[in-house]
Amino acid sequence: MTIHIGAEAGQIAETVLMPGDPYRAKWAAHTFLDAPELVNETRGMLGYTGYWRGHRVTIQGSGMGMPSLSIYANELIRDYGARTLIRIGSCGAMQERVRLHDIVLAMTASSTSTPSTTLFRELSFAPCADWWLLQAAATAAHNRGAPHHVGGIYSSDTFYDERADLTEQLIRHGTLAVEMEAAELYTVAARYGARALAVLTVSDHLITGAHLDSAARERSFSDMVEIALTAAFDA
Repeated sequence: MTIHIGAEAGQIAETVLMPGDPYRAKWAAHTFLDAPELVNETRGMLGYTGYWRGHRVTIQGSGMGMPSLSIYANELIRDYGARTLIRIGSCGAMQERVRLHDIVLAMTASSTSTPSTTLFRELSFAPCADWWLLQAAATAAHNRGAPHHVGGIYSSDTFYDERADLTEQLIRHGTLAVEMEAAELYTVAARYGARALAVLTVSDHLITGAHLDSAARERSFSDMVEIALTAAFDA
């Protein structure tokens, strides 16, 4: 048991899916896992452990933003022995060719800063996904016939961003999408020698202004979760 995770020793699986929303963790656990057990509800950040095709899996909410994600990723790896962590969440498309419902597999995650920035001082650390997870996720998406894109994303410190000039440059340099957690997840995983990947669903579009309603989000998120689970055990 840690400060932020109330699970007992042995209740967290080595493979952890991390949605930002704790209620998405509950939905995913009850939709995709057999015999899901609530193992954490500290501060309302729900976590469940169950089985997917015989493999033991934990689905733990991470909260919104890199500071919150960093707390859970650190404790999951350091105190509970998690070795594979996959973020499942939504993102905003930043390229015309990336459409609503599409899956984005984050090969790299740029950021202006993360909670780990102070460790590197003058160094611009380049957070990246685990190659084998990335490859397995791309294969899983292809086999499902799910439109998907592999490349760099941007992890933002803010949701209501007023840096139009930065957004313009990110789009210009081919950034696929924006979200708020992956850069710190990749950095923490690298620190501990764990595997990490972000599998994201495009829920809105920064260029066109289009967005998914709640029903459409749930249909799209099903593909995302299945891809993440398949990648975790095929890599």
